This record gives sequence, C-alpha cells and structure tokens, in this order.
Amino acid sequence: MDLVTLAQQQPTVPGTGNVRDWILDNIVPLLLLTVALLLLWLGGGKGDNAGVMRRLGGVIVALAIIGLAVTTDAGSNIGKWLAGLFVGG
Repeated sequence: MDLVTLAQQQPTVPGTGNVRDWILDNIVPLLLLTVALLLLWLGGGKGDNAGVMRRLGGVIVALAIIGLAVTTDAGSNIGKWLAGLFVGG
C-alpha cells in the first residue's frame, strides 16, 4: 500500500533555493572575512590607509551587486524608485 501512496504523490520540482541559501549563509561571509583580512594585511600593515579605503570602495560596490542579485524583485523596485526621482510621485 505504501508504494501506491508514493506513486500518487505530486512530483516535486527541483530548484536552487537550498543551494542559494547555503551560498548566502556560508560562502559570502567567508569571502567577506577573507577580503577584510587581505585588506588589513596588504594595506594596514604598511600604513597605506588611503589604499585600503580605495579598495574598500570596490568591495562595497561588489556587495551591492551581490545584494541586488540575490534579492527578489530588487531590480524592478530600484528602477521604479529611480524613475520616481525624475518623474515625481
């Protein structure tokens, strides 16, 4: 009887939700930690604070791109907001 019940269940559609969550929970923080340590090691030890801040600007832009890529409907919402700045309302 269990085989009949199993055969009648709806098929599940494979997705990438779990992989996306795992990457966001594990890989992104690890990369951020690595970048922070590299910035401190390369610039902070030499006293090159301006160089560290210049590189940090690139990291902030990269984080904004990652945030835009993983947020649902962020692109259309940002586009509407930008259009609202020029059109009004």
